[in-house]
Amino acid sequence: MINTSLAIALPAKFESQITGIDWFVIAIYFSILLGVAWYVVKKGKDSAADYFLAGRNLGWWIIGASIFASNIGSEHVVGLAGAGATSGVALAHYELHAWCLLVLAWVFVPFYMRSMVFTMPEFLERRFSPASRYVLSIVSIITFIVSKIAVGIFAGGVVFGTLLPELHITIGNTTIDSFWIGSVLVIALTGLYTALGGMRAVAYNDAVQTFVLILGSFSLTAYGLVKLGGWHELRYWCGSDMFNLWKPLIPAGVQGTWAPVLETNSAGQVVKEAWYFNGYFPWLGMLFCAPIIGLWYWCTDQYIVQRALGAPNEAVARRGAIFASFLKLFPVYLFIIPGLICYALAKSGKIPALAGIVGPDGKAIPGVAQGAFPMMVQYLLPPGLRGLVVAGLLSA
Repeated sequence: MINTSLAIALPAKFESQITGIDWFVIAIYFSILLGVAWYVVKKGKDSAADYFLAGRNLGWWIIGASIFASNIGSEHVVGLAGAGATSGVALAHYELHAWCLLVLAWVFVPFYMRSMVFTMPEFLERRFSPASRYVLSIVSIITFIVSKIAVGIFAGGVVFGTLLPELHITIGNTTIDSFWIGSVLVIALTGLYTALGGMRAVAYNDAVQTFVLILGSFSLTAYGLVKLGGWHELRYWCGSDMFNLWKPLIPAGVQGTWAPVLETNSAGQVVKEAWYFNGYFPWLGMLFCAPIIGLWYWCTDQYIVQRALGAPNEAVARRGAIFASFLKLFPVYLFIIPGLICYALAKSGKIPALAGIVGPDGKAIPGVAQGAFPMMVQYLLPPGLRGLVVAGLLSA
């Protein structure tokens, strides 16, 4: 039997709340996506520009929505809500990198559009040398597999494992549970529509997905705050530390040092460590290191820049990047705050089914909290709207 206990740990007696209405909405949603993909395939041309850059004919709002949706896949939604439940708003540093997209629009886009390249490695080859192209290609492939594809597959499994915990397939003596079913479906379906429709199919799917996830997440935040009793109740149950954007270099009770030291006592508790070994978002790292990562990701990563390259001209590409920077302001409130709401609801006991998220010490259990967003969808949203958000998560 395939054991997924290390992947996601659900509270006891956790059951799916998906109704017939939800399944109907999910079916309609994916029928629309299939229709869009089929239309794109029929309309597509047999050229590299059409397949990889949608014929360089994408509108600015499609570009902006696609850039945003490229960033908020299921791994992003699930991960941010889980981080919100365990660490508070600390990860908001990365979500406030909307300014990096303005740098893309006003600094990088002119160079990319004038060179008429298809990929970032190709741009480096023209700017520097063929060797730089191969170096970036290899680094990008490895990084993408480790940081995007693997995490996206895992997040798809988490969504399936949380929303449909009873789903399983038995083959001989082997039982494959919903986590692995979801992971395999993410690979198969994403690869299928991408291979058939190319960049145009991906971009139009992203546009639909952006609308659905923003609508669903806003509804989830609103329903959660109403159920909890308002923002003041959220502040009460979560405490001030979870709303602290800037965390100390060294946790309280731990001796700090600049030397590469990490010491623990007999109980396994850290007693002395270098600040750069602190995994709880030390302010120095978030102030100086996070922007460097943000500029690399938003301005030079092929996964993001490819959307802007699909514009017919420089002006449209800029408008798309600026629109994406506006959309990028939403995740803090739409994905991180629901995680805090889930923790508060669990801790306050206002939704008993979520009680398993909180441990005996009053803190969120990471293995359970990573399913905070889909669990909130299960227990807060009404039928129909729940199905729409589930469909958006599955397609993300």
